[in-house]
Amino acid sequence: MLALAGLPLFFMECSLGQFASLGPISVWRILPLFQGVGITMVIISTFVAIYYNVIIAYALYYLFASFQKVLPWSACFSWADEFCSKTRLVSDCNATLDGEIIHANYSFITSNNLTCINGTMNYKPVQFPSEQYWNKVALQRSSGLDETGNIVWYLALCLLLSWMIVGAALFKGIKSSGKVVYFTALFPYVILLILLVRGATLEGALDGIEYYIGRQSNITKLMEAEVWKDAATQIFYSLSVAWGGLVALSSYNKFHNNCYSDAILVCVTNCVTSVFAGFAIFSILGHMAFVSERPVSEVVDSGFDLAFVAYPEALSRLPVSPLWSFLFFFMLLLLGLDSQFATIETLTTTIQDIYPKVMKKLRIPITLGVCILLFFLGLICVTQAGIYWVNLIDHFCAGWGILIAAVLEIIGIIYIYGGNRFIEDIEMMIGKKSRLFWLWWRMCWFFITPVLLMAILVWSLVTFSPPTYGSVLYPAWGTAVGWCMIIFCVIWIPIAAILKIVKAEGNLCQRIVSCCRPAANWGPYLECNRGERYSHVVDSKKEKEHEIPTVSGFVYTQQ
Repeated sequence: MLALAGLPLFFMECSLGQFASLGPISVWRILPLFQGVGITMVIISTFVAIYYNVIIAYALYYLFASFQKVLPWSACFSWADEFCSKTRLVSDCNATLDGEIIHANYSFITSNNLTCINGTMNYKPVQFPSEQYWNKVALQRSSGLDETGNIVWYLALCLLLSWMIVGAALFKGIKSSGKVVYFTALFPYVILLILLVRGATLEGALDGIEYYIGRQSNITKLMEAEVWKDAATQIFYSLSVAWGGLVALSSYNKFHNNCYSDAILVCVTNCVTSVFAGFAIFSILGHMAFVSERPVSEVVDSGFDLAFVAYPEALSRLPVSPLWSFLFFFMLLLLGLDSQFATIETLTTTIQDIYPKVMKKLRIPITLGVCILLFFLGLICVTQAGIYWVNLIDHFCAGWGILIAAVLEIIGIIYIYGGNRFIEDIEMMIGKKSRLFWLWWRMCWFFITPVLLMAILVWSLVTFSPPTYGSVLYPAWGTAVGWCMIIFCVIWIPIAAILKIVKAEGNLCQRIVSCCRPAANWGPYLECNRGERYSHVVDSKKEKEHEIPTVSGFVYTQQ
């Protein structure tokens, strides 16, 4: 997925943003008909920013909870019910009584000093303390989306703190966030290395590694459409592809920066980091399975349960568990902030492209205003039904939304604007390259990547099943809300296209053709970088572009 979809799209978006020095909406001067794709990316980023900071708030809550001599989820304390247990509980089994084999419940077996026959024991459904702590204490989870309940005050405070951190890091824009990212991006590697070394020295670590990448791996999962959709979503999220964030951040690069080397380095580093993190995680989960006498498959979860149930449970079984818990959740916090910085920078860059003069004077109030607004929008996600809303937004917006945006992005740039023309634009920045150099990129851009993404999109839609959170089914209206969110994200694509066509001149065919050509002011942002190919670029102060009303009536160039 990385080689066939992630890397080609990363290189494309990195080149696109750097070439035009514009954000995810304004960059569609390259193809005005598809400006709605940029709007879709920004709206999806907004939805994601709302719920992603809630996940950071969870990490903050667990980080603070780790400052205790005994981790609060290390045992079944007063908040637990009868199903809470760190070990498996026998329900019934076969035993030998007076020379006959009988089947009885375990209380009868123990009261008569009998012994269960190996292989005949049935176990009660039990939950680890960490699972009950997550649901009963941290989330105060309600029975479903229908039962909103109250705002969980300590999660709301953690959410406020997380937005304060984001606002403080971004108040000066890319200059301040760039310095903070040096720490938030690099320090997690130190923590991962510590966790890997500790995990590798534990009993049962090898079982976890074999489950992760070995004989116990479940290869049949590759036949499920949802797995491939999740893989694409994960790649796109970790690389910030199709969210608009990559275009926004690369727009700050110097024109002749080697974006090709950047793309290769970032994508390879990202892949190696993911594999490296897997070893650190599964070695400790293997130890947890060993201690609890369960197969690894029974202690491994995905998504929220992996981060806030399975791994905290495993850490609670280690000596000096508060230290390991602190390191793990501090790492989660830094990784989450890293991604959130990019997402909010996408929004502020979009505002800067639309209103550059206002943003230049009021950057701090606007950035803080965005953070405050998103904080209030995120309060629904820290109610007792909050986790259901987080899961709903993640299921719809962060899945199909970015797949649709990615497919249209690559079709628009490669098939309408022109793949060879786009390659010539890239060569203006990184220098002339041979045909052999571009062979792989042409194969991916023209065929492999769009076909793969279309197949995953169609396959996942055909095999769609209503969202669930654990064993909790969503009500019909909840699924309808999910579809409304994704429709709201993508509806701007046809709306923007129609408005562009209406504002163009000529008959219908001429208008469509006109909107499929680059705008008059498309090209390198600075005149010194335009060369002969873009010497015709119109000064946008003097020439109006066909901008849709929701974006702006005017496009400004760099002062």
